[in-house]
Parts: sequence; structure tokens; C-alpha cells
Amino acid sequence: MTRDSDALSDPKAMRALAHPARLMILNRLGVEGSATATEVAEIAGITPSAASYHLRMLAKYGFVEDAPPRGDGRERLWRPVDRPIRVGLLPGDQPDVRDAKVSLMLAFRREANDEAAQALAGIDQESPEWRDATSFDRRRIRVDAEEMLRLNEAIQQLIEPYSLRSREEKDAPSGARIAEVQVNMFPVAKRPVPGLPTEDHDAR
Repeated sequence: MTRDSDALSDPKAMRALAHPARLMILNRLGVEGSATATEVAEIAGITPSAASYHLRMLAKYGFVEDAPPRGDGRERLWRPVDRPIRVGLLPGDQPDVRDAKVSLMLAFRREANDEAAQALAGIDQESPEWRDATSFDRRRIRVDAEEMLRLNEAIQQLIEPYSLRSREEKDAPSGARIAEVQVNMFPVAKRPVPGLPTEDHDAR
């Protein structure tokens, strides 16, 4: 959820961004800087021509733009547009807008889950200090809506000085590397109760 006036509201743009390959491409550009279609194709596991198509679609909806050329300037470079991507459900959302927002947030969630799974799978290869600094935390809290909003805002303010947007590589200490923070905060929904099975299949 977000109260930011810059939050996405165009359903076509959100559906365009929800494509898994496009999210991977945008993440690659945001972390490692400008790149060609061939370079992002390797990350996304697609052909350079497919990557070019996805980059043009991202550019069409204002998520990426042309980057300054390098070398002889014959290769087209792309970079992310310098603005955060925010999306949140609002009471007045039309059905098509709401559906597009939900699809995009689910795509964000799948990408985040995959990132965490990759980190967890490789944790044994990390140095002791990085293993000690890594956490996969989940806990329940008891709050009202205003408290949860204030808690979320406090967490965001704590993280912001370390974000890639705020801290350049030259300003970070030696040994710094790209890390990811995932913050999810939501009221726990009541799960449907499936009821008792008609037969005890495990007893056989």
C-alpha cells in the first residue's frame, strides 16, 4: 500500500511491467547500471531480440530510457528512469485498475520470493560475517492501523540512507555489496477452515 501521489495507476503500464522478464531486466539495470539488450538478455535468459522488445515496452510506459553511449556509440544503452516504482490499492480504484495493481503486486512478490530463495540456497557459500548479518525474519505483531502505518514509515526512513538511490558506491565502506531488504506489513487475513475429511486416509 502507498499514499504516494506518484503511485502507478495506468493499468496498461502495470500489466506491461508485470511480465517476469521485464522485472528481471529492470532489476538488472537498477542494480548494475546501464546495459545493452544483449547484456540484459543474459540475465533474463531470453534472446537479444526479445530483450530489445521488452526494453521498448518498458520505455513506452516510462520505466526505462536511453542511456549515454559508451565506446564508439554503436550499441544502444538503456537505463532505468530515476523515479521509484510504487503501487497500492485505493478504495476508488476501478475494477481494471485494481486487477492490474493486484497482478503487479503479485509479480513483485514472486520476484522477491525468488530473490530470497536464491540467497538462502547460497548462504553456505557466504563468509561468516555475511552469514551473521543475514536474516530471514517473520513475526506477528499487535497494532492498530495508525501504529502499523507509523511503523512502516519508520522502517522506510531507517533504510533510505542505505538505498542505491541515496548511496553511491564511492560513499560506501570498503567491502560493501548489494543487499536486499524485504518489508511486508499487512493485517492477517482469516483463512478458510477446510473442515474434517470424510475419511481418514492416513490410517490405512
